[in-house]
Amino acid sequence: MLTSFDPRAEFHRAFWTADRSFSAARMDAIRRDNEIELRFDLPGIDTDSIDVTVDRGVLSVSAKRSEEYADGEKPFVRERVMGSFSRKLRLSDTVDAEKIAASYDGGVLTVKVPLTERAQPRKIEISTPEQAAVTA
Repeated sequence: MLTSFDPRAEFHRAFWTADRSFSAARMDAIRRDNEIELRFDLPGIDTDSIDVTVDRGVLSVSAKRSEEYADGEKPFVRERVMGSFSRKLRLSDTVDAEKIAASYDGGVLTVKVPLTERAQPRKIEISTPEQAAVTA
């Protein structure tokens, strides 16, 4: 079946949000020719608490920000979110899950998800009857 192309739906074909338990980690996704780059805002997170896994086509990102108050301290203004952050994305069959890589710098977790060759755009040549006669 043929359908029209919707560039916004392209991302949803590659990823589908499966779960947003706890606080959802905020994310941007950038599409390139050969990969999708996910950027998660996780400021103030200890890198030891960040966990990135892939299992049965689901990419899971989780982290935890612990309370930072000493005994006897009571916050009277509290705007920063504490606790667990989680995001799960269902991967399509157009990604190469074996080559996913993650890095953390400046409070941003970057996850690079490579696309398989079949997911790459390609030009399709249009043949004419004259070209068919020449190759026959």
